[in-house]
Amino acid sequence: MDSGKVKAVKSEGKLFHCKQLICDPSYVPNRVRKVGRVVRAICLLNHPVKHTHDTSSCQIIIPQTQLNRKSDIYISVVSFAHNVASDGMYIATVSTTAETSNPEKEVQPGLELLEPIVHKFVSVSNLLVPNEDGKKSQIFVSRSYDGTNHFETECEDIKDMYQRLTGTELSFAGSRHQSHNSDDD
Repeated sequence: MDSGKVKAVKSEGKLFHCKQLICDPSYVPNRVRKVGRVVRAICLLNHPVKHTHDTSSCQIIIPQTQLNRKSDIYISVVSFAHNVASDGMYIATVSTTAETSNPEKEVQPGLELLEPIVHKFVSVSNLLVPNEDGKKSQIFVSRSYDGTNHFETECEDIKDMYQRLTGTELSFAGSRHQSHNSDDD
C-alpha cells in the first residue's frame, strides 16, 4: 500500500505490482464483515432423485414458507451425464442461509429428498461482504457465495463490482442472441 492505495501484492515471496486488486474475501479478511452463515451439504448419490422422472440433473427449491424459515433451501443435482461423476453417480448440493445454532439440521428436508445418500460432506461458512466500495484503496472485494444455487446474487455482485471498478453500469440486456439482419451485407 502507498498513501492508502494498493501498489503490489506479495505472493510466495514475490512482489507483483498492480494498480487495482480484484479478489474474494478470503484474500483480505480485514476488509470484509460477516453478515451471516451458509450451510452446504455435498452429497454423492448412486441414483437419480425420486419423482424427477430419472432425470440426470435438476434444481429444486424448497420455499421457506413450507418450512417456517426465513430462507429457501436450494438443491442442485448433476450427474455422470455431465462428465462430473463416475458412471451411474450423481452429485447433489443442498444449501441455505443458516438461521440456528444447528445448521446441518436446517438442510435435513433437502437431504431427505436425496436419500439414500452414499456419502455426505457438510460445511458451514461465513457469509462475507466488503467493508468499503474499494474506490479509495483500489482493492475491490466480491461478496462470498450465499446459500442460493441459481447464480442470481453472483450476477448482482458482478454488476456491482463492475460499477465500482469502472463507474459505469454493466447491462446484460441485448448481449445474448443478437442477430444482424441487414440487406447491405
